Amino acid sequence: MQEHPNDRAFSESLIATIRQVLGSASFCCQHKRRPQDFTRQRHFCFVRTVVFLLQKTVRSVQLHLHEFFDRLGEQWQPVTASAWSQARLKLCHTAFIELNHRAILEPVYAAGSAFEVKRWRGHRLVGIDSSLLHLPNTEGMGREFGWVACQNQEGPCGRYAQGRLSVLTDLLNRLALQTLLVSWETGERALAVEHLSVLGPQDIGILDRGFASDELFARFIARQRYFVCRCAKSGFGEVNRLFAENRAGQSVIVELRPSNGTVGEIRAAGLPERIRVRLVTVRLSTGELEVLATNLLDEQVYETAALGELYHYRWGIETYYGLLKGRLDLENFTGRSPEAVRQDVYATIFLSNLESVLTRPTQRQMTNSRPQRQHACQVNRAVSFHALKLHMIKLLLSQEPPGQVIEKLERLFAGTPVTARPSRKGPRKKPSAWRSYWFQRHVRKSVF
Repeated sequence: MQEHPNDRAFSESLIATIRQVLGSASFCCQHKRRPQDFTRQRHFCFVRTVVFLLQKTVRSVQLHLHEFFDRLGEQWQPVTASAWSQARLKLCHTAFIELNHRAILEPVYAAGSAFEVKRWRGHRLVGIDSSLLHLPNTEGMGREFGWVACQNQEGPCGRYAQGRLSVLTDLLNRLALQTLLVSWETGERALAVEHLSVLGPQDIGILDRGFASDELFARFIARQRYFVCRCAKSGFGEVNRLFAENRAGQSVIVELRPSNGTVGEIRAAGLPERIRVRLVTVRLSTGELEVLATNLLDEQVYETAALGELYHYRWGIETYYGLLKGRLDLENFTGRSPEAVRQDVYATIFLSNLESVLTRPTQRQMTNSRPQRQHACQVNRAVSFHALKLHMIKLLLSQEPPGQVIEKLERLFAGTPVTARPSRKGPRKKPSAWRSYWFQRHVRKSVF
């Protein structure tokens, strides 16, 4: 398998940038909680604290500490879990947000970047959706993110803390563009409005039917941004008519007007009260009719069948949340404070973006390999994340040239691919609570 000449150079440059940003005194000053933090010579300096969080593990903290300092190859005294807890209190989660933007997103999307960004007909496909997170059950967490009351047949029986995670995701490149962690009571549409400021002129926001509203459509159109949104059966009048006709392949342009209940909010926000959208009907493989609303009005450029294919990419954000919660075990938090939870969330997002970039050359080699396999292969994410965490110290803390570490990683990425069978679809049955509990306890395997 031949490697693209620019792939290795881009990966090496990316790692060099991460090392440079992490080692910058200004970066440390900006993202430590107090001026006196990380000024004394301790086992956990600023950079080590960041890398230790990126190596999040489901093992005991003490075992992780022993292995971490052993891999550093230094003479060291045993470091206690209390020392680690004190070190992370000095770090702000914003370090991972800025590191993600400066060291990954900016180089990837820069003009003339050697990273070949996948696009659909010149557009970047961006998924907008949210997912609920079960948080540590502490008073501080409940005050920060909100409580959910529990009850059974006998009445109220407790409560638990819950948050809402919304990740704006580049679906074709599996990169998180913006991450919001808020109270679970915050609505998905409000978060979509916040994400809207990040979308570029050639981005297409892909939304599920829970986002379908004339106000959100008006916000997209007012900002001259594209969207494709699935509509529910009990939605707009014209949508209901298309569902009643039950014919695929229709494409009509309609003018939507706000309902009496929302017209006041739309006027107050200065949004247009009449918007033109295109409604398209698509037949799914299950026989179900799907109605899509979009402001891609040109039927010659964006034919009806293509919009059905386009909306299918939205499933990528569902699998992305599955990756975060399942493979990376996001909800197994390493701390019980709101700041510790934010550190874990944004560190995991950065790690997933780094893995997406570093595995791209290997994935391209698998796709273009000769002779062609019967079924396409893809990088095994369990292996790639495990390898990345295992070599994180060499990658970011050592003086070893980035190219040497990346070469080792790519051999691991390519060693155990998995077969992708896009036509294979198993029955979608909702498991019982007991089967779900059994899977979580005894079957599901975390990365590290």
